[in-house]
Amino acid sequence: MRKENQSFENGTGVCPVNRRRFLYQTMALAAAANMPPAPSLLAANQPELQGQFERKIKLGIVGAGGRGCWIANLFKRHGGYEMHAVADYFAPVAESCGRGLGVPPERCFSGLSGYRRLLESGVEAVALETPPCFFPEHASAAVAAGLHVYMAKPVAVDVPGVLKVEAAAKQATARKKVFLVDYQIPTVLHNIEVVKKIHAGAIGRVMALHSHYFAGQFPDPPLEETIEKRLRSLIWCNDVAIGGGYHVNACIHAIDAALWIAGQRPVSATGLSRIGRPNPHGDSHDIFELLFEYPDGLLHSHRGKHINNFLNFDVVVTAIGDTGHAQICYGGRTFLKGREDGYNQNVDNPYEAGAVSNIAKFYDCVVKGDFSNDTVARSIDGALATILGREAGKRRTRITMDELLKENQSLEVNLKGLKA
Repeated sequence: MRKENQSFENGTGVCPVNRRRFLYQTMALAAAANMPPAPSLLAANQPELQGQFERKIKLGIVGAGGRGCWIANLFKRHGGYEMHAVADYFAPVAESCGRGLGVPPERCFSGLSGYRRLLESGVEAVALETPPCFFPEHASAAVAAGLHVYMAKPVAVDVPGVLKVEAAAKQATARKKVFLVDYQIPTVLHNIEVVKKIHAGAIGRVMALHSHYFAGQFPDPPLEETIEKRLRSLIWCNDVAIGGGYHVNACIHAIDAALWIAGQRPVSATGLSRIGRPNPHGDSHDIFELLFEYPDGLLHSHRGKHINNFLNFDVVVTAIGDTGHAQICYGGRTFLKGREDGYNQNVDNPYEAGAVSNIAKFYDCVVKGDFSNDTVARSIDGALATILGREAGKRRTRITMDELLKENQSLEVNLKGLKA
């Protein structure tokens, strides 16, 4: 389901280079897929890879396409996981990824209900890597089954879905289960240092944030009688009901980083957006100019670009304080300039290293019984903030968070004709 390249059908267990990684490599930012992460990228409190593990965690992968199977191989490489089961809507994808992971055919499940059979197969934990419209249902079912949950972002595509995931995460914490949402920017040590300094007052009171997410588009072929083919190759990023749209699915990296600095959820968004990609078929906008306001008066402008115009992948958040300024990023320069403090470091692209760090953290939390689940609150706020921005841009108006929550608009995915 969740894919960043064509269907995983080569049976090798090693995923081909995907579209995002190609962009990263052209910028000389990404490491090769089989290289270990640079130690400087990982948060200092993460365990070493390939060490002695207390035990193996039986893991199931739900969504075994490009990124899903790539993530599965990172779990396998970690050494602390037993790759127990795989589920994907497409049977050949589940079977191919399963072969590469050493999962027996009887534990490779397909169809819309394949995830349920996976949850009943004896797994202790699941990694959710499907299009995000499925996350609320899958996460809730996993927690109800008593499992630990590792999931991709965004947690949902609409307000009811976000609130359902929030409830599931709270239930997981109450049941002493780990619930981790995978973001990469907050795993980078240099970003962590800059944000610590900002929170300690190194640039004074933060008055404004400026963020942007610049990248290319994904394939957007003509619509068909069913959505089956739109579940492949990140086509679903073009469809608001399936993937949340470009702002919710991709710009959320920059919004999450801004929320990390702000330490609060925006109370309103004002914006404009449009479709810029040629011959569009999905309903997602791909050009965004948005302004968020926070409870303490903090202003946050955001620009998003998701068209192929040779403006390379770039994700940055700049913080403007009353005595200095700072920047964190998804590859590039992270720095701080204040009256009495400074910091300036290069950040390698954390696409792989960040996932490796989060996989290690997930293992550590499970075996050590750390159920603080500290990634949940901001992942909920980030999803709501990006939905707020998406709606403000689409409607070309100002919307408050209270209004958005009161609307509680549900987006329905047409599953007609899909295999159960």
